[in-house]
Amino acid sequence: MNYETWRPVYEQILADFGFDRESDERARDELADLTRCSGSTAEFDLRRLDVSGEVVAIAGAGPSLTDPDHSERPGQLDRAREADAVFAASTAADALRAEGVGVDCMVTDLDKKPETARELTEEGTPVAAHAHGDNSNMVRKWIPRFDAESVLPTTQARPVAHVRNFGGFTDGDRAAFLADHLGAGRLVFVGWDFEDPDVDPMKARKLAWAERLLRWLEIRRGEEFGVLDGRRDGLGVGEFPD
Repeated sequence: MNYETWRPVYEQILADFGFDRESDERARDELADLTRCSGSTAEFDLRRLDVSGEVVAIAGAGPSLTDPDHSERPGQLDRAREADAVFAASTAADALRAEGVGVDCMVTDLDKKPETARELTEEGTPVAAHAHGDNSNMVRKWIPRFDAESVLPTTQARPVAHVRNFGGFTDGDRAAFLADHLGAGRLVFVGWDFEDPDVDPMKARKLAWAERLLRWLEIRRGEEFGVLDGRRDGLGVGEFPD
C-alpha cells in the first residue's frame, strides 16, 4: 500500500472519529525512537514474513474463533491450522496458541495482552506493533521490553524511517493489508464477528470501518473474502482510491 493511496482513506477515518493527526505522528515518532539500535534504524527484515503465493489465515479475536456456537461458518480453528501462515490480531494470538495453532505474526496496538506480544518477540515470532494517538503510554511502557529484532513498527499516519504503513485501521484489517503487501496468494478469515453484541459502541464503529476496508482490499486484490458474503451491499467504498 502506497501512503498516497492510503492517505485519503486515513483522512476520512480522522474526520469520522475526530482523531488528531498530530497525535498519531507523535506516537509514530516515539515508536521510531524506541526501535532504534545504537543510534541507527533497526529496520525489520520483511523477508522473514514472505508469504508469496501462500494461503494466509487472518485471525480476528471474535468469539467465533474458538466457540462454534457463535459462528455461521464452523471449523474456524481447522481453517487456521490448514493455512500456510497465520496472522493474528491482538488476543486472537492467545486463543490460537491455547488451541495449539501456531502464529506467524501478531498484529497489535498493545491495548490487550501486551505480555503475549513480548513473549512472541522473545521466541522470534514477528509482532507488528502499532502506534497511534491513543496508545503512546503503552508504546513507551512495552516496546522497550520486546526483542527489537522481531518488532515490525507500524503507523496509520505517514511512514517515517523504519516505521511502516501497510494500510488498515484495526488490528484485524491491518493484518490483512500486511499479508497483502507481503504477497499472500489467498486470504481466509477466521474469528471475525462484525456484529458481536459484547463490544462497546466505539469498537462497533471501528468494526464497521474494518468491514469497509476489507471490501476495499478485496476489490484491489480481485478476490472475494468469504467473511463479507452477504454484507457487501452498502459498504460504501466507491469514494476510496482505485
